[in-house]
Amino acid sequence: MRGFGELESAIMQELWTAPDGATVREVFERLRTGRTIAYTTVMSTIHNLYRKGRLTRQPEGKAHRYYPTATRAEYSAEVMREALVDGGDSIAILSRFVERMSVEDAEQLQELLQRHSEGREP
Repeated sequence: MRGFGELESAIMQELWTAPDGATVREVFERLRTGRTIAYTTVMSTIHNLYRKGRLTRQPEGKAHRYYPTATRAEYSAEVMREALVDGGDSIAILSRFVERMSVEDAEQLQELLQRHSEGREP
């Protein structure tokens, strides 16, 4: 799995914040307020995300309503796991990752690891 491109990321952000999903038209209307973009570009990018399994859809009249197949947190965790598995030296990767964390995030990670080692849910 690879990270999203710029437009894919913008579309996913819109869909992650839309609890009832969104049609291509709705995503297009939201995106065009901040950029010049063609409806067909949004439509083809959404279709590509659907084809890649990142979105599901439900018929709605002549259109479809799209929904993410994973939450933003689930997707981010997948990307992190892939980077760890495919990145080579996992200790070096984890070390660099932790070095760049805020103190608060490092404390939360430590708490999560403690709960995990005790067999408790986060």
